Amino acid sequence: MPAATTTVSESTNPTTLSVPPSRWEIAVDRGFRLSTRLFAWVTVALVFLIVYEVAGNAMPAIRRYGFSFLTSTTWDLQKDQFGILPEIWGTLYSSLLALTIGGFFGISIAIFLTQDFLPPTIEWIFKNIVELLAAIPSVVYGLWGIFVVIPLLRPLATWLHDHLGWFPLFGTSLSGPGMLPAAIVLSIMILPTVSAISRDALSSVPEKIKEAAFGLGATRWEAIFGVILPSASAGIFGALVLGFGRALGETMALAMLVGNSNQISISLFSPGNTLAALLANHFPEAGRGEEPVLMYAALILLTITLLVNITGAFILKDATQRFQGHAK
Repeated sequence: MPAATTTVSESTNPTTLSVPPSRWEIAVDRGFRLSTRLFAWVTVALVFLIVYEVAGNAMPAIRRYGFSFLTSTTWDLQKDQFGILPEIWGTLYSSLLALTIGGFFGISIAIFLTQDFLPPTIEWIFKNIVELLAAIPSVVYGLWGIFVVIPLLRPLATWLHDHLGWFPLFGTSLSGPGMLPAAIVLSIMILPTVSAISRDALSSVPEKIKEAAFGLGATRWEAIFGVILPSASAGIFGALVLGFGRALGETMALAMLVGNSNQISISLFSPGNTLAALLANHFPEAGRGEEPVLMYAALILLTITLLVNITGAFILKDATQRFQGHAK
């Protein structure tokens, strides 16, 4: 009885009870909620405003060229003929190449930094080094690609062209800027995005799943490839989608490295062009007749990028809900 009495008295002690929020705390909480909602709606409205402005300026070109603008391969200001099919191809091709390279290394880095391969201090250093890649300006990446990447690739490209020139991927020699140098530099630029989100996805896998795999006799690599990666697959796929969206909108590095050639080719060493590079190169000297056409191209790029990023956001949301459900 005395023990029970002590327990009751302790539970009724005012110092152990939670204190109801004050009016000031309630007001601050409501103000914070209201401000976050306001900023969220402002962001949505800003996106719609950008789309509206771009579409409004592009409307004369949309009415004049219609769908043929997306399927034509000619860009001739003198003849008033415009088409962006090579640019659409170059944008998707360079982004997919970059995603293949950057996705492989990004996921590998995420595995290396989340599965206890390194001491915590060294792991923290590597994480920050990878994240610092996102802070390097795009033009610096472009200069590095011109003076380092292209000279390093040229001997390999020459050898592949001389011995495997019959294969479409190596059908062109690398004499200067081309698709592969642009894709390599672009893959490094998307590496922080892919690596960071993949790390979060792998870290969110419940420890119980890992322990169950080890308890069944799985080795570390069997647990990683057979249990951990499949469990984090939705989040990793979202990382790849967001990395792809990041690659689609890159401008300066691609404008400096891709070659700015209005052609369609699957050769890794041939020059090409992208929508972002087209806009960067033509807008400074665009006249009244070319501006609506460029805004039409900008609208197409904006549409592709928004669709990719919205898809990635939904995938990440679904992955987060799944991880929370597993944790519970």
